[in-house]
Parts: sequence; C-alpha cells; structure tokens
Amino acid sequence: MPMPKGSNVAVPATSVRLELGWRTGPGTPDVDASALLLTAAGKVRDDADFVFYNQPAHASGAVRHEGKRSAGDTAADSLSVDLARLEPAVERVVLAASADGGAFGQVAGLHIRVLDAGSGAELARFDSQDATAETAFVLGELYRRQGAWKFRAVGQGYATGLAGLATDFGISVEEEPPAPAAAAPPAAPTAPPAQQYGAYPPPPAPPAQQYGTYPPPPAPPAQQYGTYPPPPAPPAQPYGTYPPPPAPPAQPYGTPPVPAPAPPVSLSKVTLTKEAPAVSLTKQGGTSGAMRVNLNWQQAGKPASRLGKKLGRKTMEALGARGALLPRSGDLDLDLCALYELTDGSAGVVHPIGGNFGTPHAPPYIQLDQDDRTGAVASGENLTVNLDHQDRIKRILIFVTVYAGAASFAGLHATVTLQPQYGAPVDFSLDECTVPSNVCALALITNTGSELVVQREARYLVPAPGVSPQRTVDEAYGWGLNWSPASK
Repeated sequence: MPMPKGSNVAVPATSVRLELGWRTGPGTPDVDASALLLTAAGKVRDDADFVFYNQPAHASGAVRHEGKRSAGDTAADSLSVDLARLEPAVERVVLAASADGGAFGQVAGLHIRVLDAGSGAELARFDSQDATAETAFVLGELYRRQGAWKFRAVGQGYATGLAGLATDFGISVEEEPPAPAAAAPPAAPTAPPAQQYGAYPPPPAPPAQQYGTYPPPPAPPAQQYGTYPPPPAPPAQPYGTYPPPPAPPAQPYGTPPVPAPAPPVSLSKVTLTKEAPAVSLTKQGGTSGAMRVNLNWQQAGKPASRLGKKLGRKTMEALGARGALLPRSGDLDLDLCALYELTDGSAGVVHPIGGNFGTPHAPPYIQLDQDDRTGAVASGENLTVNLDHQDRIKRILIFVTVYAGAASFAGLHATVTLQPQYGAPVDFSLDECTVPSNVCALALITNTGSELVVQREARYLVPAPGVSPQRTVDEAYGWGLNWSPASK
C-alpha cells in the first residue's frame, strides 16, 4: 500500500525483501540500494554493519544485497532482511539509495517496496516525488517497537552522495585519491644583471671537469688536539633495498596487543556497457583471493521471489522446451557454466551436467557453487574463481544455458556480477533477447601476461539443429573440446 512521508506500518512477516525501483532512460544515472544496521544510538557498531554492492552480506546473515534486475524501462535493486536473525543490538535497519553519475532529480519513478519474502505480497510502498539535486536518499527504515517490527517512510535526501550518508551513520569511507596537480611550466631564463661601473667582473669559472672523472673530495677539517675523531660512517645501503623498520616499542607485560584498525570501506565499482565493455581486474586490485561470479535472473512480470514458480508442463511444451530435459518439478532451470583454458594447454568445462563442478584449489581453479534447479535460491547461481592461481589461467568464458523451463532467453532479465575478494565489483546487465537463443556468452576473462581483463560479451547464440548449447559456445570461441551426450 502507498505511504505518505513520515507514516509507518506494521511488518507482520519475519523475512522481507526490500525492492528499490526506478524507471530507466537516456541520461538516467545508475541507482544502488544499501542498508545500515543501527543501534539505539543511531550509529553502526562498525563498518561491517553497512551492506551494499561492495559488502553484499552481513556477518550475521540477516541482511543481504541481492543485486539488480531490469525489465523494459524499469529497474530494481534488492535487499533481503531476515528480521528473526537480526541481533538484539540492532534496533533499526536504514534503507538507502545512491545515484551514480547524476542526481535523483534525473531519476523518474523512484520508490521502495517492502515485500513478504515468503509469499511475495507487498506490505508497504513509498514513492519519492520531490527529489532535485540529492545524490543519496534514506527512503525508509525498519525499526523495532515493543518486540515487533515496523516500516517508516522517511524520504531524507543528501547532497553528499553515498559517502556522506554512510559517514553520518558512523561508517569510515575510503577517500578518493586527489587528481594529480598539473605541473607548472618552467620559468623563462632571465638575463644577467648589467655590470655596474667600477665593479670588478666575477671570477672566472673553474675549469670544466673532464668527462668520466670525479672532482676531488674536500679536505677533512683539521683534528683539534685532544679530541677524538668522529665515528666512521655506516656502511652504504645496497641499491634498491630499504633500511629495516625500527623495532616496535616493547609491549608492557600482561597487556593484550592492540589490533590494527580496519581499512575504510571502499565505495568504488565498475559497470560494463556496450560503450565501455572491458576492465582490468589487475588495475582494480583484483590480484588474489576468491572472485565470485553471480548470475541473477528474473522472468518478465514475475517478482524475484517467485523465480521458481512452476510453469506447468503444458505451458513449457507450448514454449518449445523438450520434455526429456524438464526437471520433475517443472521449474525454470538455468545453468551457469565456464569454459577454461590454462597456460599449460589443458582445457575443459565447468557445468552441472555430468557433475563437472570443478575445484578451486587445483586445476581448473574454478568451482560451481550450486545448481539451482528451481530458481528459488535468491542469490541465483555462483561460480568461484581462485585468483591466487591466475598465473595458471589463460582464459575463462562464463556462459549460461537454458536447461529447462523455457525455449529461449526471451522474457528473462539477468544481471552478472564479478565480485573479487579485493578490488571493485564489476557488473553488467544483459540486453533483451530477440533471437531463439538458449545459450548466452556472458563474460570473457583473459590473462594478457601482465593483467587480467574482463570483457563483457552478452552474446546470445543460436545452436544449429542437433548441436548442444555447450558445443555451440565452444565453436563460437574456438575452444576445440570433444563433446559427448550427458544429463543431470
């Protein structure tokens, strides 16, 4: 139900999904949803209480950033909140929006919906209608009142962006490096002053030092009688080495060591587009650790929590899906997969068909986390790439296939996010599918020898009759694998 600013409503559900929505169009900035977990004092306990695109899950598991979906000229970014799992110290969950590349005066249809995570029923809705130059908004908040939870429509804007909003609630935000100052042009040489009448000319310049010789060192001062010579100079530091750091002060006996302060939160991110389709993970800081590749999808006209809604066998047969491939539940089934080639020449595929889930700590250093055969998992499907072994990886092609439940990607809207353990996340949305395609190449990761580059593909492929989707991708990108029939 729509709510006026300042009003509140009871939230009877124990788990909710918060959907930030807006209309897209030319000149519309990208919009991101975030949540801050606050105590009774109105501040976070630490930076971990900030859930957003760079910190997609709270340590308690109670709040998660689910990612973006788009359908036509509308888009949404969602958060899930399990109210029953929120820690007792958390009294409020503030729901914020931030604009990337513009102000909210350029965003039409900005609103937030509170949905029952179980049934998908709308519990509350607040539409923001008075935005101008604000670059961040607190749209609403969930708060405890006498042991129950309520939602309040807030609508407070910030002109200082997500960084200013987060700082107000106690988050330490990493400062953007200042732009290097332009070097000043060299000053023009000035003419020497004229020689005054009666003055002596300056002494002649010393003879030029011959090429390859060094001037003699100055003579040391005479040692005074009865004094000690100075101590010898320390040995020269070898070129290219650093002197050892000074020893830390002694820790008083019986006192615990002081932990190093946590690094501030980074708000940087990268969105790939047709105009800017590639980015270097190396330059973004993604040089080690685990990188999570997430695919999140939604059927047109259906809320995200109903991704696993049964379509019915007759409906799917009408769509052209082959009955032999349908899971018994009759649900939509998409598979996230990866073709890989290592630097030693070995190559293969990671996909759930045949149980080829991969492994992260040995070749191929890729693992499919799960096979969501129902679409009911809110986080979609995920691959993990171990960047600690990126020197062994030559290239990886991430792709997705429609295994069952639909004839093609028509009417499906998906977002791909690559989240390195270190460095900014990389995301992009898929374009509308206009061909009878049941396989889509998502992203190509290439090791150039000096850096790891992610290239947005978003390329729908149409298999020839009798050719599997996996083999179709292989042939399009020249992997050269041998394929044999397999099933789940």
